Formats: sequence, C-alpha cells, structure tokens
Amino acid sequence: MSLKDELEKKVAERTQWETRRQFGADGPNMRRLWVLACMDERMPVDEALGIQSDAYGGGGDAHLFRNAGGIITDDAVRSAMLTINFFGTKEIVVVQHTGCGMLSANGVDLEKALRAKGIDLDNITLDPTLPEMKLEKGAFAKWIGMMDDVDETCIKPVEGFRNHPLIPKDIVISGWIWETEFRRLRAPSKDAPHRGVTQATAASMGVKDVQEPRWK
Repeated sequence: MSLKDELEKKVAERTQWETRRQFGADGPNMRRLWVLACMDERMPVDEALGIQSDAYGGGGDAHLFRNAGGIITDDAVRSAMLTINFFGTKEIVVVQHTGCGMLSANGVDLEKALRAKGIDLDNITLDPTLPEMKLEKGAFAKWIGMMDDVDETCIKPVEGFRNHPLIPKDIVISGWIWETEFRRLRAPSKDAPHRGVTQATAASMGVKDVQEPRWK
C-alpha cells in the first residue's frame, strides 16, 4: 500500500469515527457495547475489560456510563435503551469493584447527615428538568443506593436489564467484579473462598447495619 493509500484510509476512518452518530444503528461503537461502571477513579474500565472505551481518535469500543456504585437507575436504563435500540449496541456489561465507597456507610446514616444540614429530603427535586419525578416519603436512603454486598449488587443490575421491557431479549448481558486490591477481574460470586481477602461487603469495611433494600 502506498503512503497515499494509507493516508486516505486513515482520513476516511477518522471521518467515520467523528460522524458515526449521524448513522444511527449503522454507525455503532467498535464493540457494539454499553458498559455500566462505578464512578470510582480506581475502577479502570479499559484495563478491566481489555477495551478502549474513551481513547481519542481510533478508540471508542463502547458507550460508557458511570454512576456511584455502578447500579441500575432510571438514567442507566434510559442510556442503555438509547444505545441498544437506536445506535446498534448488542451487549451490556456491568462492572463493579471491591472496596467501593458505596460499601463504606449506611444509607440511613447518610440521610441523617443531610437532614442535619437542614435539607428537606421529603420534598426533594430529583431532576430539575423533570420536577414531576418524586420519591415516596421515606425512600431517600433506598434511593442513595448504598450496598451491603458488591457481588449481589452486580448480579441485580444484570437481572434488571434482562427483565426490562426497554431492553431487547437478544442483548448479551453479563456482570463482573474488579478486585481493586489485586487488579484482576472475576465473575460475581457469593462463595466466600472466592472473595475472602477482598473488601466485597459493607461488613468488611466496618459497617454494621443492613442497608435499606433497593430491590425487592
């Protein structure tokens, strides 16, 4: 291949990368992948999954969505629904991690701390653009989404996406745990020997009280 051909190919690939969203399902990300991950700076999504989710100019393996704990929320569902139904995505991966800050306190205690600052949590605006979105009285601690067990909280979003009417049944969905202590990936498990030396539970981080259940 001549240098001219190489340059033309690079320019064409770059242009496609820049403009892919205008092609909808015909311009998907490289891996047709949507990733839900914790916002923690110690959660290296690309390293954990072996992808390039946000590399400039030639990366773009996945649409990456982060929130506190990497949990399924209305906005996570909204984003997954859009990328899957309109942008050609075929797979969902949920990746959470040990030592997560969402294991480090009880949601009820966080609620008390906010109330102590004078915040009226019984009349709170969740989304300034959608003031009609409200929490039932007493649901704030549950809404925060603190967790007792990172493995269990990884399994739940997988089930939630699989059973959600906005997510097609043919989408491949899996969940994984990144062990922050050892920089390695494993499948979620409630089997103690597989996670006994990691901070996989709230109890392992000194939290004694059980969280308000987010899922029934």
